[in-house]
Amino acid sequence: MNSVHEANCIKRVRRRRSHDRSRSSYRFTSTMETTAERKERREDTLVDPSTFLPPSPLPAPTVTIEFCDRCRWLHRATWVSTELLLTFPPPTLKAITVMPLNADDTAGRFRIWLNLENAQPKLMWDRKIEGGFPELKVLKQRIRDLVQPGMPLGHSDKQA
Repeated sequence: MNSVHEANCIKRVRRRRSHDRSRSSYRFTSTMETTAERKERREDTLVDPSTFLPPSPLPAPTVTIEFCDRCRWLHRATWVSTELLLTFPPPTLKAITVMPLNADDTAGRFRIWLNLENAQPKLMWDRKIEGGFPELKVLKQRIRDLVQPGMPLGHSDKQA
């Protein structure tokens, strides 16, 4: 190997521990692998993208959570989605989509939509209309009344 080629090589040092009966000893080995060898190894392990199948259209019922990304409401949106999936596990809700929006006309938006089969999406919550973020108890009751009427929500159904 020439010095230029060696300069382009990646040097990795692995520490291997070998045990023998009398004592433990450490042995250091270095592996030099060229960029071309790494590329060849990586190409061998890649999957052919032409064999990928796209997901089928989402079956109903699904929930879509739209939120303003500039307002940094991702954590709140994922928390609401987690709570809804725990309350309405599949197959009750097939999917929940968290959709960040980053445009001037979507500033301050936090909306939750319910998509039912053969129907227009129904607005379950809008932060601007309702005057704040969803109370999960109320949101779960609204979704339950359309998706699975009569389903008990446990402590969320109890009146205060």
